[in-house]
Amino acid sequence: MPTTSEFERVLRDAHLRVTRPRLAVLAAVEAHPHADTDSVLGVVRTSLPGVSHQAVYDVLRALADAGLVRRIQPRGSVARYESRVGDNHHHVVCRSCGTIADVDCAVGDIPCLSAADDRGFAIDEAEVIYWGACPACRAASRSRMADDASHGTGAAQDLKTPRHEPSMDDETSSSTTSPTGDGPT
Repeated sequence: MPTTSEFERVLRDAHLRVTRPRLAVLAAVEAHPHADTDSVLGVVRTSLPGVSHQAVYDVLRALADAGLVRRIQPRGSVARYESRVGDNHHHVVCRSCGTIADVDCAVGDIPCLSAADDRGFAIDEAEVIYWGACPACRAASRSRMADDASHGTGAAQDLKTPRHEPSMDDETSSSTTSPTGDGPT
């Protein structure tokens, strides 16, 4: 994780004033990728108890506008923020619990920027979101199906129904985070 002096340099290089809320928000987003505003606020308040919700919103907007954080908003989710910027990575989202993870581009440097028909646009970014079931939800689903089979209760529940709330222990890397708002705080 970058040091405070590195965050200060990043802010200055982006022509942003160095403030305690900006430093705290940068550190929170770095430590908790794909966190929503409330989660970022909770982390920031551990070091700056008096910071307002609006201040965190304003800082996140300024950092996103400056290209220091990336704002993503998968369908059905609140906005999420990450510090991984400047590359062409995508995301995978669990339909059941909402966990989000980074996924590197499948082939080559930037194949998604080569549209079959660009309609005259100069494409400089592609946003791809893969949807599926995370390992924990898949395991839970298999376990329920096995229980149903052993008890003769029939079909397992639909995977789209949330059953597994990810915890900090579920994070397989620093690039997965729960979008439910009760993630890392």
